[in-house]
Amino acid sequence: MSYYEELVKWKDFDYNKYFNLVTDDMILSSINKDKCSIYDYLNLLSPRAQKYLEEMAIRATKLTRQHFGNVITLYLPIYVSNYCTSNCIYCGFSKKNHIVRRHMSYEEIEKEAKEIAKSGIQNILLLTGEAKGLIDKEYLKGAIDILKKYFTSVSIEVMPLDEEDYAYLKNYGLDGLTVYQETYDEKRYSEVHLSGEKRNFKYRLDTPERGAIAGLRTIGIGALLGLGSIREDAFRTGLHLKYLMDNYPNSDFSISFPRVNKAEGNLKDSYAVDDKTFVQIILANRIFQPTVGINLSTRESSHMRDNLVSLGITKFSAGSKVEVGGYSHNNESTAQFDITDSRSVEEIVAAINKRGLEVSYKEWENIV
Repeated sequence: MSYYEELVKWKDFDYNKYFNLVTDDMILSSINKDKCSIYDYLNLLSPRAQKYLEEMAIRATKLTRQHFGNVITLYLPIYVSNYCTSNCIYCGFSKKNHIVRRHMSYEEIEKEAKEIAKSGIQNILLLTGEAKGLIDKEYLKGAIDILKKYFTSVSIEVMPLDEEDYAYLKNYGLDGLTVYQETYDEKRYSEVHLSGEKRNFKYRLDTPERGAIAGLRTIGIGALLGLGSIREDAFRTGLHLKYLMDNYPNSDFSISFPRVNKAEGNLKDSYAVDDKTFVQIILANRIFQPTVGINLSTRESSHMRDNLVSLGITKFSAGSKVEVGGYSHNNESTAQFDITDSRSVEEIVAAINKRGLEVSYKEWENIV
């Protein structure tokens, strides 16, 4: 099976034509349905639906509290290597960029882990550049072994791996996987990924499925909003999520919609994603999939994050560093992108509490 087969069915779909046919009654009906279809999701993503953001926000808040209570789960990323063999025009780690690169030893990873553990956060996301040969399952296993001493849940966001590699790492304590398709437009995908392993659109597309088959508990997907047509990428991401949930009920899926941010790549031809459209996409996803976690990273401003935390978000990064060794050193390598919300863990916890919500430092404990 592959989501690609489903994606192809929508290849010639005329989104603009459909959006022009969406009526107010269709939007209001979609907002209030107990179970939304994919066409309800399209209705909620339509430009016309921006008239009803308040109604969508009320519905999204109700659904979030119903399924997730008042809890926001915190996590932290740990970057251990920024070497990359792919040339992606939007990424600071792209091999073409003349940046300060680092690849952490196990001793350095442990030092970094000790610093992060002081925050109390127990959910860690391990990230690397996509450097095949330098990053392999044995290096990742060693890193996971170290991180499991300090954190109860360890996930990875690295280059796509084979199913057997995910199964191997799961046996050593890997809990989850995050992978972004970046853009679901295959033509646009080839335009922004110029060389390297990441050019393989279909292999990357099937990554969440391989992780689910391998038995990983948590799997996060998303699109980097701004690379391709905004509403089309949002729809295809939601469609991907539905496909995965329908076919792999034993995994817990989540979704995220980071926006293109300033990076060393200096992407010039991105699509502008205004705040109103961004909020609409978050709300539409909560209404479409009420039980799915939605993650909001420090790419977004503190103002945006504080306002969205009550409207569908369930998972927050806090005190994030996006350079290798960022927690135990001072800017010894180049960051992947610019962080917009640079508040400390304590400041973010206070902001969440101010909204009447509770913080969870620990989501899950995987016993191996």
